[in-house]
This record gives sequence, C-alpha cells and structure tokens, in this order.
Amino acid sequence: MMKPLARFLAATAFVFAIPSIQAQEAGMSLPTPTKSGYAPVNGIELAYAVFGAGEPLVLLHGGLQTMDDFGPVLTELARDHQVIAVDFQAHGRTLPFDRPMSFEAFATDVAELIKWLGHDRADVVGYSMGGITGIRLAIDHPEVLDRLVVASAPYAYAGWHDYNAQGMRGIGAHLAEGMMQTPLYEAYKAIAPDPANFSKLLEQMGAFIGNDFDWSSEIGEIKTPTLVVVADYDAVRISHAAHFFELLGGGQADGGWAGEGMTPNRFAVIPSATHYNINTDPRFAQAVIDFLAIEE
Repeated sequence: MMKPLARFLAATAFVFAIPSIQAQEAGMSLPTPTKSGYAPVNGIELAYAVFGAGEPLVLLHGGLQTMDDFGPVLTELARDHQVIAVDFQAHGRTLPFDRPMSFEAFATDVAELIKWLGHDRADVVGYSMGGITGIRLAIDHPEVLDRLVVASAPYAYAGWHDYNAQGMRGIGAHLAEGMMQTPLYEAYKAIAPDPANFSKLLEQMGAFIGNDFDWSSEIGEIKTPTLVVVADYDAVRISHAAHFFELLGGGQADGGWAGEGMTPNRFAVIPSATHYNINTDPRFAQAVIDFLAIEE
C-alpha cells in the first residue's frame, strides 16, 4: 500500500510542488506590485498585492499554493487589469489565525477585501480551491461580483476523481516532517512570516478540505456571468464541469446564428492540460481575457 506522504503528493488535487517546479523552470516571476500589505477582513489579516492598472480583478490561488503560483497568468492579466492577488489563511504570507478554514469564510474574506480596497465590485478568477471559493462568493456575496471565472474546481466534492478525493482526505499535520523535504515546503519557507506554521497549515487544511459538500441546488441561483474552465485531463471530472455549465443555464439549446440563444455564461476546455499546470497556462489567461471582453 502507498505510504500516506506518497499518496498525498501523488493524488491530491491541491499539489503545490509540480506547479512550483514548472514556475521555476520557466523563470516565472511576478511583476512588481503597485501596492501590497495586509487587509483586516473577517477577523484576520489577509495578505494581498495589487498588480497593474484598470478594472479590478481578484485572483484566487489553489490549496497549498500562493499568489506566486499563477506566474505568467497573473502577469498577462495585469497588462489590462488591476489584479488583486491574495494568500489565503495560513498560506504563504498570511498567518494561520485561530479560525477554522471553510469556503464560506474564504468567500467572506474576499468580499470584505474588495470593499476594503475601495471597490464596489470586481471580477474574480479562482483556480482549484480558489475556484470553489469563487462559487461560494457568487452564492453568498453576489453584490461584489461583476464576472466570475471558475477554473479546475467542482461545485460538489463528488466532482473530484476518486484518486484525488482520497489524497485530499489524507492531508494533516502528520505529513509536515516528511513534506519538509519537498519544493512545497521550500516555497512556503521562502515567504511565510513564520515557517514553523507549516504544520498548522496542513492541520487546518486537513480539517476541512476533504469534507463532503454539494451545492448543486444553489448553482442555478447564481446570476453572475460565469466562465467554467477545465483541463481535458483535470482532477475534476470533465462530465462534472460540463454539468456545472448546464446548471448555470449554459448549453441547454442551440445558441443560434447570432448567438441569440446564448446565456452570459461560457465553458472552456484547455486541451493537453492537467489540473497541475492549467494555472500557469497562457491559454487559461487568454480564455479569461476573452470572457471579460464579452459585451453584455
């Protein structure tokens, strides 16, 4: 039987090491932020950084990752947008704080951050854990959203392939010592205020990321124009992603010669891609740019 650490590194849909290695090999570095710091939101101090200028776009990273892991995608989006990137609770530059993790809490963090930065509304792009947070944001705080992009993220836990779901259920502080030999820990140590909090990150993630959820009954209530993005070989079942689009009202009928039968929602599949590299794929950035450029 595969050992817990090996199973985690192989199976979890929130693996950090592979994107980090790809980022390093590609020489990916973020542009210089125009503003950065900590926002007092929802009872915590949330690390954020602002890049570029234009309409606000909030970028939400995956589990056990940080804003840095978007690399060229963030850089491309910042050419014409004011990109607001965050590090979620216990991730990267943000401390763990004495608060249970939940998608609801993360969504409230983001909603309050948008307001705290002086914006009424913003576009939000979320990948993996950040994408699930984006779904919850659209359900709980639609008033702060202009448009939403959900990439490689399910609306129900059953949307993950079994292999990946099992890996997420294996996350916990007991993995910390072994993982200190991985690129994941090296990346964390490089930017965390206190690297000793690494085990706390794994403890807090383990307490919630493998919990079952199913928001299918709420998806149809989302009125925010939404782009669903998935890799053709994603950790999210592609049939689940397609059904997500259908629950939003998309793909229910022929769109018509002039697109008169289309809803404001869109669906994109990135070919020859996986869950572990879609967040740095320039085609993902272009899909976001094209969606945000659609005239309502």
